[in-house]
Amino acid sequence: MALEVFSRREVKYLIPFETYEAIAREIAAHMRFDRFGTDGKYNIVSLYFDSEDGRIYTETRNKLRFRQKLRLRVYDDADLTSTAFLEVKQKYNNVVNKRRTGLPLHAAYDYIYGGRDVVEAATNPQIFREADHFKGLYNLAPQVVVSYDRQAFHGIREDDLRVTFDYNLRCRSDDLNIEDGPHGTHFIDPGLVVMEVKMSSSIPLWLTEILSAHGLRKEGVSKFCTSIDVETKGIEHAVNEKRKG
Repeated sequence: MALEVFSRREVKYLIPFETYEAIAREIAAHMRFDRFGTDGKYNIVSLYFDSEDGRIYTETRNKLRFRQKLRLRVYDDADLTSTAFLEVKQKYNNVVNKRRTGLPLHAAYDYIYGGRDVVEAATNPQIFREADHFKGLYNLAPQVVVSYDRQAFHGIREDDLRVTFDYNLRCRSDDLNIEDGPHGTHFIDPGLVVMEVKMSSSIPLWLTEILSAHGLRKEGVSKFCTSIDVETKGIEHAVNEKRKG
């Protein structure tokens, strides 16, 4: 989880939990568990930012060719001394660029809520400055916490290939402390899993055949937008927005 800069394509699918279990078994001959967590499983809790007028939400919902997000993320059980990651995620023509820097969670809060310059606490000062510039340019403030469990796989022969399965997806806006862990409202049916195929080149043939055998088709799922829909407009609205998308 220490990687700070990378670029890749991401393809998303929304699948039943039993399909996730089947695909996880079928890719085992070609992929290994991610080195983090147990059997590649760990929990992610992220604090997402937006402007008062919802500019990030609007750009993402409208699928602008270039769009970006700011978030603060922790993994598994975290407290104020744990390492958090301040991330700028950009997407242009379906290519995702992520730049992030680590810093203690308490320092991140000092920056977000106290307005303090904590660049000296960041593992990558340049990326911290970039995130700070983006935050100031859009006048971003914390909006919603998104959490989920993940199982991640890494290609054995295709070093740039990752496949992740996210489930138990929840959101909240009443408690923005990410050290409080994963709790909130399910914004994706608990019986469904967000599968993502992440690579810098093309999907290998063996994986294409597995996806085809299960009848999978690409299905965009914005965790951020769906969470905002749920928190501000309710579950029914979020479902309708997903159908329209």
